[in-house]
Amino acid sequence: MPVNGANNTQRKRNREAADWILRNGNPSQSPEERARFKEWLEHDPENCRTYSAAERLMGDARRAIQSDPALTNIEVRPQSMAKPIAATMVVAALATGAFFALDGPLYLEADMIAGTDEMPVRTLEDGSVVQLNASSAIAVDFTEERRVIRLLHGQAFFQVAHAPERPFTVVAGEAKVTALGTAFDVRYGHDDTEVTVTENTVQIEFDEQRAGAVRVTQGEQAVYDYANAETVVSPVDGLVALAWKRGQIAVDNAPLSYVVEEMNRHFYGRIVVAGSALANRRVSGTIKVADTDDALAFVTMALGVKTTRLGPLIVIRR
Repeated sequence: MPVNGANNTQRKRNREAADWILRNGNPSQSPEERARFKEWLEHDPENCRTYSAAERLMGDARRAIQSDPALTNIEVRPQSMAKPIAATMVVAALATGAFFALDGPLYLEADMIAGTDEMPVRTLEDGSVVQLNASSAIAVDFTEERRVIRLLHGQAFFQVAHAPERPFTVVAGEAKVTALGTAFDVRYGHDDTEVTVTENTVQIEFDEQRAGAVRVTQGEQAVYDYANAETVVSPVDGLVALAWKRGQIAVDNAPLSYVVEEMNRHFYGRIVVAGSALANRRVSGTIKVADTDDALAFVTMALGVKTTRLGPLIVIRR
């Protein structure tokens, strides 16, 4: 799947359109910035078409959030807060961020996207094979010298075609994972990046100011914690680590927030946890995250919690 100059130009235009969507939503936007926006629109007819497409996507996201009357009656009472969060505030916040919450920028920038009910497999132009987890996205930048995949969101498994003259690198946030003739999995999470190697070896490099390079071999998993800028490498069962390919996760003393993050990949709305204390409660077991009802039943039984459904929103609470 070669990425030529035209594709790079369009991706740049897509990012600019997403940026202008956010700027134009600022009520205190200056006249100078509005003038720059007009210049950008008039610079190229494609700019106008791309911005219009981004506006439609944003509008669809906002309408999806506001379409359910039940949302207007939500009251979530996190344990750590003295006052309830009114639904109007929730809806307003979600509507403001809807373009991002529904992965709008990914649709503008990505070359391959998996929806909530998809885990697609694709063969790239070099013969490498990639499988995306649900709600994941990648951008592909191949040249004659290098093969670079940017994991924009979610998780992906790579089987890399042997071509040592063209290094194969996956970029996930601060982590750059370079294959040394291998198969490996990368999960780009909210709190950490996980790299699991099922064949041969990879080298992981980070922002030079935060961490050094790490080599991870077959049967090992490296977890890079964003908050502490630390990497822990440990043995892992490949079948357990890749349970997501069967719509499951196998966790041992994992925080509820992690489980909910994986459940949200397969859910069309949004699942939230009321309060940080509950989000940090620990869960162990094999969970069918692709089946939201089954996963919620597991969580409620394991932790003794309750769930409230309000349209596209599910709240897990005490």
